[in-house]
Amino acid sequence: MTEQNEQPLDDTVEDTLADPLADPADEIARLTAERDALRDKFMRALADAENARKRADKDRRDAEQYGGSRLARDLLPVHDALTRALEAATEEQRAAAAALIEGVELTLRELDNVFARHGVTVIRPATGEKFDPALHEAMFEAAVPGTAAGHIIQVMDNGFRLHDRLLRPAKVGVSSMPAS
Repeated sequence: MTEQNEQPLDDTVEDTLADPLADPADEIARLTAERDALRDKFMRALADAENARKRADKDRRDAEQYGGSRLARDLLPVHDALTRALEAATEEQRAAAAALIEGVELTLRELDNVFARHGVTVIRPATGEKFDPALHEAMFEAAVPGTAAGHIIQVMDNGFRLHDRLLRPAKVGVSSMPAS
């Protein structure tokens, strides 16, 4: 009856049992090496899976933060046009078309609010500020008396950032006045 209840052994066990001359120390060493190799494969697979998860999480966060950068970049000329329209209006034009000017101001304010909600900030350099190549693009250099070399002498266009990334640098003129 005991023969009927026995189940067949797998090949490696049968091979080991079939070879009575096999040294048990060699077999232990072989099994230990196999175990170590399988553990190494498992740990590498686990590390790869963790790296893939982290990479996917970073890609998802970047897509959330910077996914709208093309749309934001396309809206920058609209912001520029509204800003220029307000700057170009004289006092008598403001008096004659007060409702129109107010509408342009409200539209620009709403665009600024939308930009702020989505992490777009305006870079507004000031005349006399030190030129920063990470934020500004020098459109020209001129030797202007009373200014320091490397300082902004004129602002043509504001710059814009999306969170910590530069969408467009501010376009400025820079003094090249030699040191006296």
